[in-house]
Amino acid sequence: MSKANGSTPRMLVEALEAPAVIERLLKENAPEARDLGRFLARKPPAFALTGARGSSDHAATYAQYLLGLAVGVFAGSLPPSLASLYQAPLSLSGALALLFSQSGKSPDLTAAARRARSLGALTVAFTNDPTSPLAAEAEVVLPLHAGREQAVAATKTFLAELAAFLQLVAHWRGGQELSDALARLPEALDRAARAEWPRFVEALADAEHAFVLSRGPAYAIALEAALKLKETAELFAEGFSAAEFLHGPVALLAPGFPVLVLAPEDAALEGVRAVAAGLSEKGAALLWAGPRPGRGRSWPSPGHRTPTPRPSSSPRPSTPTSPGWRWPGGRTPTARETSRR
Repeated sequence: MSKANGSTPRMLVEALEAPAVIERLLKENAPEARDLGRFLARKPPAFALTGARGSSDHAATYAQYLLGLAVGVFAGSLPPSLASLYQAPLSLSGALALLFSQSGKSPDLTAAARRARSLGALTVAFTNDPTSPLAAEAEVVLPLHAGREQAVAATKTFLAELAAFLQLVAHWRGGQELSDALARLPEALDRAARAEWPRFVEALADAEHAFVLSRGPAYAIALEAALKLKETAELFAEGFSAAEFLHGPVALLAPGFPVLVLAPEDAALEGVRAVAAGLSEKGAALLWAGPRPGRGRSWPSPGHRTPTPRPSSSPRPSTPTSPGWRWPGGRTPTARETSRR
């Protein structure tokens, strides 16, 4: 991994810039997001579609959930090849097309924006380069204001995509709930950036593979976490919906297999908790992030039946990626347990 100043990994330096990036984004994009949000409230689209690659596609997955939950608009993913390779005669009149790209230079996405616009969709680009080819094809551009990102693994731009879209939806939906949450976001990210995760580092240090599970909007974060483990730790990791995981992938689970659970603080929590409890019973090396599992229950670690540690005095995390990762059983597994050889 490249170093920014000879000692600190460039990826870490850029990740730590995220709070300032998002604070700047929320200020700079406010007029455009407000105008577009109010327009969409007056003339809601029949449906929405998203186009993206890599980390940006995970931001697009988050956007799909948020559209359904916050404004009641169905959204699905547009395979870019339908536009770039097959020139499919899609019926997109009255649709909203959302294109996410850090660089804005992907030929596939640029072609998708051009095609969607020609077929009657309102095209909106979220990109870090407002002069990029993608931005030129879109009718509306919401810049990420992240500055140059040199690390291969996206950090601040991914978080900026989430924040930029959330800001748009806050104005679209109206009311103060989302707007107030956005105002607190830079500070919350700053607190999260100062967190340390020694137990997780130890648990995954000798692992060769892992699953990352969640559900709802946090499923997008599970996908991104798995990608980051691939990109930065060369760990074969896969992200799944906690519900989908039980339909096939669970067959790969073996004692000591690391499973990271990003527990959402919404209606999906109890279901995710039940899946995690079942996987723990099967011997998975369970890593839990989010609301404390328990409520008086014991969560055993592989091979042990120890009660969940008493809650610390630290504040309850407010998002699936906030500080609070812990072993439900309170014990870090050995390298042998976390590696399936």
